[in-house]
Amino acid sequence: MQKTELIARVAKESGVSQVEASKVINKTLDVIRDALKAGEKVTLTGFGTFEVRNTAARTGTNPRTKQKIQIAAGRRATFSAGTLLREAVSSKKK
Repeated sequence: MQKTELIARVAKESGVSQVEASKVINKTLDVIRDALKAGEKVTLTGFGTFEVRNTAARTGTNPRTKQKIQIAAGRRATFSAGTLLREAVSSKKK
């Protein structure tokens, strides 16, 4: 599902215009992005958690040349699925 399809579906299922749904979805994504940039964790109970994790510098291999390369330390955005989402996707019910 693409973002435009998500907006159309949210608009249809909530009974609002696509413009309104687009504003809400875009603002939600902006707030999540800004919180992650600030180092905060965003938890949506039952859905999952967005957070930033620091990665250490490490040695990697260029797959084309097989040469060793240095990969710099960095920050990565991660998502961990919540229990309800994991169960819904795996079709397991408690």
